[in-house]
Amino acid sequence: MSMKSAADIWEKAKSLMEAELTAVSIETWFGDVEAVALEETRLILCVPTEFKRNIIQTRFLTTVEKTLRELFSFEVGVALLLPDEREKYQSGAAAQRTDSPYRSYTFDRFVVGSTNKFAFTAAEKVADEPGGAYNPLFIYGQSGLGKTHLLHAIANRVQENHPDYRILYIKSEEFVNELIRNLIQGQDMQEFRNKYRTVDLFLMDDVQFIAGKDSSEEELFHTFNTLYEQGKQIVLTSDRPPQEMLRLEQRLKTRFEQGLPADIQPPDYETRVAILKNKSIERGIVLPDPVLSYVAENITANVRQIEGVVNKIMAFQELMGAQVNVENTIRAVRDILRAKEDFLPSADTIIQEVARFYELDSDALRGQSQNKEISTARNVAMYIIREMTQLSLAEIGQQFGGRHHSTVLNSINRVEKYRKNQPEFNEIIRDITNAVNSAY
Repeated sequence: MSMKSAADIWEKAKSLMEAELTAVSIETWFGDVEAVALEETRLILCVPTEFKRNIIQTRFLTTVEKTLRELFSFEVGVALLLPDEREKYQSGAAAQRTDSPYRSYTFDRFVVGSTNKFAFTAAEKVADEPGGAYNPLFIYGQSGLGKTHLLHAIANRVQENHPDYRILYIKSEEFVNELIRNLIQGQDMQEFRNKYRTVDLFLMDDVQFIAGKDSSEEELFHTFNTLYEQGKQIVLTSDRPPQEMLRLEQRLKTRFEQGLPADIQPPDYETRVAILKNKSIERGIVLPDPVLSYVAENITANVRQIEGVVNKIMAFQELMGAQVNVENTIRAVRDILRAKEDFLPSADTIIQEVARFYELDSDALRGQSQNKEISTARNVAMYIIREMTQLSLAEIGQQFGGRHHSTVLNSINRVEKYRKNQPEFNEIIRDITNAVNSAY
């Protein structure tokens, strides 16, 4: 909401408080208290001194909150900032806070089960005591199990408890791309470093993409050290534990492991039922027990698929007026399960993702260059196309300037040899395959 509306609400609240407090009390303690912002469920106020903040906190806060409840008809919290905290809040702490669409990623909307309880509890502990015992917190598990939800839940809780904190959430890929842009354009690296090294809470999603990228690893290493030495909280997520990140520099691996590693496994049957109930209630539909059982028994991979089924059932209901029954649910589940199986990625998508991974141009992979790095990337692209599509060797050759099928076979054999002799090469194939799966 606008600054004006925050100020208006505060003036209205002060006049309502006159029913409980004297005009002199209100002028003495609230006369120079300014409204800073009105968030969804919280009014941010600025108090000139620590002494005054303590008095308001201990003697008058319940009256202020009660008055706001009368004004809004629901609970509205109050955050009291000192002038320097206000400045921090307004100068960019706000810009890096996790706003829509992640405001709904809270702890109370995360369905806890036996396979994610440890990670959930650790995340909540970190959110309540940032920079405490669990630093860094390293959450790992397959895609679609709730790692990003927990990252944003931490950010939202910390923002609530510490409105002046600078909070930064970034995907590792964005970090890499931003660094590359800076280096190419010859920009002052100090600005880049300040952005990441002056925060109170640093959240990085999918940190596995940093592995093997020397400049990015170097920057992350120094960012990590700077924040850690200042007692700032670091939270990282990955699809694998640090010891399985074979291409990651040892010094980074050591730092990732020095805090608390917490894994998330696919949800068990009971948790899948609870997630289904939760997602369907959020969307305003009630799923009968036989439907819940059928979906929970058949969709076992991850939370995202469960959400997909609920969306599909809703579509049947809204577009076709269909009843929510097992028959329609079977159709929805089949559609979800079949979607990835029937739709294979294109050679174009694979070449694009391989080029992105190696920071090359797609045309270079398709071309004739015998540069070692380009040749290796081209071999990998041919290998993954063979693995993930139904194209013949000759058809794969056509994708690379009409190369002969025997050349393609040699390239594939080379990659198989690399995979046997260099364990980290398996990780490269896995990363690119994951990227392709996410891209189509």
